[in-house]
Amino acid sequence: MKILRAAIFAALFVSNAALVPSARADDITLQSKDGAIEISGTLLGFDGEFFRVDTAFGVLTLDGSRVDCKGPACPTPGAYVARFTLAGAGVMAEALLPALIEGFADTAGYALAESDAGAAERVFRLDDPGSGTQAAEITLRSSNTADGFVDLISDQADMALALREVTSAERAIAIDAGLGDLQGPRQYRVLARDALVPAVNAANPVRRVSMEELAAVFSGEIETWSALGGENAPITLHLTDPQTGAGAVFVERVLGGVGTALSSALVVHTNVDALAVALERDPRGIGVTTLSHVGVARPLTVTGACALDVAADQVTVKAGDYPLTLPLYLYLPGRRLPKVARELLVYLRSPEAQGVVRGVGFVDQDFAEIPLAAQGGRLANAIRAAGPEVTLEDLQRMMPLFIGKRRLSVTFRFLDGSTALDAPSRANVAILAAALETGAFDGRKLSFAGFSDSAGSATANLRLSRRRAETVRAAVIARTEGHDPARVKIETDGFGEALPMACDDTAWGRQVNRRVEVWVD
Repeated sequence: MKILRAAIFAALFVSNAALVPSARADDITLQSKDGAIEISGTLLGFDGEFFRVDTAFGVLTLDGSRVDCKGPACPTPGAYVARFTLAGAGVMAEALLPALIEGFADTAGYALAESDAGAAERVFRLDDPGSGTQAAEITLRSSNTADGFVDLISDQADMALALREVTSAERAIAIDAGLGDLQGPRQYRVLARDALVPAVNAANPVRRVSMEELAAVFSGEIETWSALGGENAPITLHLTDPQTGAGAVFVERVLGGVGTALSSALVVHTNVDALAVALERDPRGIGVTTLSHVGVARPLTVTGACALDVAADQVTVKAGDYPLTLPLYLYLPGRRLPKVARELLVYLRSPEAQGVVRGVGFVDQDFAEIPLAAQGGRLANAIRAAGPEVTLEDLQRMMPLFIGKRRLSVTFRFLDGSTALDAPSRANVAILAAALETGAFDGRKLSFAGFSDSAGSATANLRLSRRRAETVRAAVIARTEGHDPARVKIETDGFGEALPMACDDTAWGRQVNRRVEVWVD
């Protein structure tokens, strides 16, 4: 396995070797102020405070205030400019991050200028308006998620932009390359959320589609609109590149989920904006775009055989209740980043940044409070589905937990049959913990309510749902520095298969149903 990882990493490195700046190959010598210690190696980076050097002892990070630097690659005192690169998913690099960088510069008091670096790159210069000196240079490289990980692993980027989780192979290569564990809680975060949305021309009478029908349409099994309740006319398929970005995520999650292949009778578009324009002109077309770029097309509600419908909107996407929610990930290396980069990371979690996220059409990470009255549909479905395993008495036991309270949009979901959180939920632990630390819920009570899918016995699922609620509570408290139970009371309970969010006869429906909700009084 190690040989395989090494071979993959070698290929990754060679594919990007031409991009390595020559300055990184220069040797330097760092000598302690008293002259007692001297270390030589290849300068990998200097963030204005610390040197990062590849030495005979491995990669070392050394405090610049404690050493003198000798060699042609040594930075000129007082002339340091923080340079760092973010690379990966085009929808993030082209739409989300430019707005966030602009917001960061405005909040931090930097003068911002952009220079043209080519079609796939944008370079932002941040200047200190007081001194007129350059403080930072931020490069945004637009490609796709896989290339973003390649750039991060081969040291051609300092952060990776991704529409999916890191794969096990990418994670292993990153560990071998000394980048740390990309699944570690401090090496990734969710910047915002988006969603894959099936959409049609505004004149099309079809209003909803099931996941199974969507897979059948894009595999070519369903060819006419009459099969979906529309007119007897052929369906035209529109998608972005099925090898990268949103198109690839759709193929993996929808077609891959039922084991079918993508139809060859497909109109492929360069990006989601072009796809939206095509749907506007094609009354018989159906496409998969993103909620942030749906344009004037009409999104279709996703439905199931059990009559549970869910439409993509700010609330359902923020809570992860919509089955094709798309977390937008930022992955970080396990090393120190320049000070300006660290300041940017702090800004990305700020209320100001969440306003920017909303302003450019994505779903932000701020909490929404959803009243019980807005959830009548799923309560009615729960009553209709009551039977021998989940009885009306079980539902009556559940209701006192919710009456007089509001559901927070932050929701935690789990891997199949376990109490292990999925990646977006692990990120949610940090978000909720930070809110508790800042006193956002002081004087209020949080109720963690666990739910399960219907696989297995109702008794076992009830126990599992309770363990999941306790797992989330423990994870949030462990991440909260100085948690004081007197400030915020947290209770847990579990209700098993009650109150499903989606049909349990599909893998995606079961994933949506395995959750812990957070309710606040």
